[in-house]
Amino acid sequence: MLDRSRTRAGEPDAAAVRDTVARAVRAEALGYHRFWVAEHHAVPGIASGSPPVLMAAIGAATSQIRVGSGGIMLPNHRPLVVAEQVALLEALHPGRVDLGIGRSPGFTGPVRRALRAEGADDDSFRAALDELRSFLDGSGPVTVRPRPEHAVPLFLLATGAGLRLAGDLGLPAVVGGPVLDDPAALEDYRARAGDAAHLVVSADVLVGDPDLALPEAWALAAARSTGEFPPLEPPDPARATTRRELDTVARALARTVVGDEDTVAERLDDLAARTGADELLVFSSTHDRDAQDASDAALARLLGAGR
Repeated sequence: MLDRSRTRAGEPDAAAVRDTVARAVRAEALGYHRFWVAEHHAVPGIASGSPPVLMAAIGAATSQIRVGSGGIMLPNHRPLVVAEQVALLEALHPGRVDLGIGRSPGFTGPVRRALRAEGADDDSFRAALDELRSFLDGSGPVTVRPRPEHAVPLFLLATGAGLRLAGDLGLPAVVGGPVLDDPAALEDYRARAGDAAHLVVSADVLVGDPDLALPEAWALAAARSTGEFPPLEPPDPARATTRRELDTVARALARTVVGDEDTVAERLDDLAARTGADELLVFSSTHDRDAQDASDAALARLLGAGR
């Protein structure tokens, strides 16, 4: 499960972070295998800007579920600092830490400038990734402290060239969006990775009334219009808006796996068959907390989480 610490209209941002920790506790009780958090900076609708800090809080509130990042955006950080943060998390929560790495820049120009990060080309990103791996496996020019007692699994959030890089490096790849409809790209990844191939397919999944997907769809439409991703608001199927926003909402709803348990099961079975997924990463959010909790529980039953 990936939780992005979505904020809600009329509530303080801090409530979203506390919700994330509480959701992780419930996810562990439901039998989910991993609980990941995201990195977004200065986005009104997302309160998670520091995955390592949030991972530490989740690790302290749980005892078994794996805790990870989905992901830490490497162009925003020095590889040594990321390695030290992960090593410290591993020392605090041994054998439970995952490291998902991505390369997306900040959401807006001012954020990218504040981060001193304007993105990374393929060569510089690979060099930073190689450096990070060397610090984690002890082969780097300096030794990270505390030295990890367990190997920390590294996952690459990948599309296009990133998927090819994951294959070449033999890393698990986390994929979603249009690449899921590109069987040639997925097969190329498996050919490059060989026996090390591990494909994690991400999907927006909600079990319940289809209107539960509307708050996220409206937020995406608003972001496309204003350039600012907003907090979640209650669903309103009759909300007045422009044709462009309506088209964005329709596309977002079409990509969301939502409905009753039979509908969700059928669509997830199709997704697994099309992609050959080794693992499913579910992310979802809606304005109604009780409905979100019920969806998480229904999905756990549906997928047989914990068996």
